[in-house]
Amino acid sequence: MTTYNVNSIGIICNNETGTFIKLKAEFIPALKALDGFSHINVLWWFSDFDKEEYRSVLETEQPYKNAPEKMGIFATRSPIRPNPIALTAVEIIHVDYQNGIIQITYIDANDNTPIIDIKPYTPSLDRVETPVVPGWCSHWPKSLEESGTFAWEQEFNF
Repeated sequence: MTTYNVNSIGIICNNETGTFIKLKAEFIPALKALDGFSHINVLWWFSDFDKEEYRSVLETEQPYKNAPEKMGIFATRSPIRPNPIALTAVEIIHVDYQNGIIQITYIDANDNTPIIDIKPYTPSLDRVETPVVPGWCSHWPKSLEESGTFAWEQEFNF
């Protein structure tokens, strides 16, 4: 297996004051010209699940209600996977260009989670007009905005 080196560019800060991406000082110049984008795609490391035994798990028992009894890990958003990489589209509230802090509305990552990369969300490359999903999850929200008020806790078997 080929090994690749990936370095963190910053961390997630989830606390009582909000949710933020805090970049390491050397990556602050990479924020230049981010203004005008309403959303970014954040690649982050499932650091709490970065254990060798998790990397060999390829199937899981039904993680979602109404889903198949067994699912391949690539059909889930599980943190347990061959490479614990996560992708989340997030809305930008504010960018502090001087201190390298991006305030965001929400991210499904824990405090101090390492950030691998940030890419601007661009509809021409990221948006799919008519996505198709399996019937068991077809009632899920159709957008990031609708997801905020959806009762996700009723969808999982954990």
